[in-house]
Amino acid sequence: MSLQDYTVTRSSQAARVAAVLGALALIVLVCAPWWAGRADMRLMGELFLYLALASLWNLMAGYAGLVSVGQQAFVGFGGYVLFALTMFGGLHPLAAIGLAGLLGALVSMPVAVLIFRLRGAYFAIGTWVIAEVFRLGFAQISALGGGSGSSLPVAIVKSLASKRAMRESISYWLALGAAVLVVGCVYLFLRSRKGLALTAIRDNELAAASLGIDIWRAKFTVYVVTSALTAMIGALIFLQKLRISPDAAFSVNDWTAFVIFIVVIGGIGTIEGPIIGTLVFFALRETLADLGTIYLIVLGLVAIVMMLRAPKGIWGLVRSRFDLQLFPLGYRVIAPKPEKEA
Repeated sequence: MSLQDYTVTRSSQAARVAAVLGALALIVLVCAPWWAGRADMRLMGELFLYLALASLWNLMAGYAGLVSVGQQAFVGFGGYVLFALTMFGGLHPLAAIGLAGLLGALVSMPVAVLIFRLRGAYFAIGTWVIAEVFRLGFAQISALGGGSGSSLPVAIVKSLASKRAMRESISYWLALGAAVLVVGCVYLFLRSRKGLALTAIRDNELAAASLGIDIWRAKFTVYVVTSALTAMIGALIFLQKLRISPDAAFSVNDWTAFVIFIVVIGGIGTIEGPIIGTLVFFALRETLADLGTIYLIVLGLVAIVMMLRAPKGIWGLVRSRFDLQLFPLGYRVIAPKPEKEA
């Protein structure tokens, strides 16, 4: 048996089967306006947006080591930019969503230069402080409702579509598209050379630096890109809600705590983890939401048990037991099958 008999590949049978099933599921989800009710579409739209936020936070924390507790800054920023550009700039909501992402990237650059001076817990606290600065700043803008917030004018809402059913379908498709775009971009990025460098930084930052990897630049790129996409997701969130206020836009519970819960439960540092975590979170929320504060207590207990019993999350348990990778990133060496003796 020689080295030529071995095969080096990234794909696997499980990944190919998952790709086929994922394509079929995507077709079914695209057709949801013809088979799902309005309430179901709103729920699925919210699920897709949380999946996008969780995937972006996972890219930062799970791969770049940037544990932020202030990403609600860019969720709220994107929402307020949407309202400002449509109400005062006369832009179509779809154009405003794209511009919100661009402005989010521009704003994140000086923010990154500032908070990258901090490390560990100080970095996490710094991101939260930045989010509070954003909240207090937007609360002072009287044209956008100040501390009480503002609603999106009817004329702007109808610019998406004249009929309510079509507007809800468009909002649903935008949320689905955002989730597919974010997961796809994260997957392709991690398979690139920059993604390989990011994985090296995650595994051993000192060793990565000794190999010539520019750690600061890699983290800066990830922070700016995730902030831009988070701002776009924030614009989509408040386009669906049709109303915005500082407390809702910059809520640490809604846009950071729940997102961290999703990633921790599913499996940090994996692409599959946020998908599984989002499904688990919404299953718990829909089952226990009527219990009031008990619902939050249960979420906390689940998170504590998972961190103690399975620090790598649900997908970490599955992968360690069955060696499955639905989104293969690295190369694998496959040994040839032994020949049967005559």
